[in-house]
Amino acid sequence: MTTNNNAKKGERLATEVRRQFGAEAMTRFLRTLPAFRTEADIPDRFRELLDRLDGAEDGDIGLRRQ
Repeated sequence: MTTNNNAKKGERLATEVRRQFGAEAMTRFLRTLPAFRTEADIPDRFRELLDRLDGAEDGDIGLRRQ
């Protein structure tokens, strides 16, 4: 019985963490941290790869970083 309860708690926790990391406020906060900020002068090849990652996360193929 406790294993089932622990599994449910783990699923709820995972859902909550995903929800919070996907929130716009968290995105804004992370962009203020140096480790999560992209440099303006990165090579075009890397910018294109970042655009593809953004599209994959959003479920579309549109470019967002321009």
